[in-house]
Parts: sequence; structure tokens; C-alpha cells
Amino acid sequence: MALFPPDIESAAARIVAEFRVKSLMLVTAESCTGGLIAGALTEIAGSSTVVERGLVTYTNRAKVEILGVAQQTLDAFGAVSRETALEMATGALACSPASVSIAVTGIAGPGGGSAPKPVGLVHLAASARGGKTMHREMRYGDIGRSDVRLATLRTAFEMLLEIAEGKPQA
Repeated sequence: MALFPPDIESAAARIVAEFRVKSLMLVTAESCTGGLIAGALTEIAGSSTVVERGLVTYTNRAKVEILGVAQQTLDAFGAVSRETALEMATGALACSPASVSIAVTGIAGPGGGSAPKPVGLVHLAASARGGKTMHREMRYGDIGRSDVRLATLRTAFEMLLEIAEGKPQA
């Protein structure tokens, strides 16, 4: 029995293959996905050649202590923000020898949302060492906790494939 839907397993396999060919190593910094990105990638045999480490930084304290997210950023913009996601991505690279990072922070629900930050809002950031950092704001809607988390994996994998293919979009 597969742990992840077939499209996610297929995307994970493609990322592992692409990163292996290009000698890229990945670090994940995950909040709302709780390690699912690293989990999906490590379902693929041979992923140890491309997954350097996975960091689950669920609390603000973990974001500050592990990833170096500035407390001022959290105070000004909140944990679920473009600014925090970007700092998570750069912080993950700073505490790892990996060449690429992916970071996610969001509100998976069922509660916790507000008018400006509704359930289903997720900020993702990916960064290549010495290269461009990209950000995506996704509003998946109140589709259920598991579906928000799986949708986030799909978006994260799209971003990682763009980096591997050398065409990241801001």
C-alpha cells in the first residue's frame, strides 16, 4: 500500500532523479506539512543521495532557534507570511550543506484562519545556494486539513522541479 497518492510519488521520483543527475542536495523546512515533503521524497529508493535533511519547525520558537527566522519578522508579519517563508528557506540553507531548500508555512485547518489569513493559505519558498529564491502564495481554500497538506506537497514539488530544470519563477 502506498503512503502517498500516485501523482505525488511520481513527482517525488522525478525530483530524486533530476536532483541526482544535477548533483543537488535538498533540505526541507516544514511547518504545516509536518515533514510530509521529506517523507514523500524518502519514500523513493536512493533518495539519500539528494535529501540532506528535513526540518520540522512547527512552532515560532523552532523557526527562530533552528532556522534563524527573526522574531521581528514573526511579530510584524506572522508565521504564515511571505517574509517568514523566505527566511525559513534561507535559514534552512544556512544550517545545512544542501544546495537547495524548500520551506512551507500555512494554515491547514480546520480552524486557525482569519479573514486576512484564511484556512488553506500557504506560503512556500525555495532557494538555491548562490541563486534565486522564489516564493508562492497559495490559497487552496478550506478543502480539509489533509487535502491542504497534499496540495502543498504538489506545489512544493513543482517549485523543486523548476529549480532542477534551471527555470525558477519568482
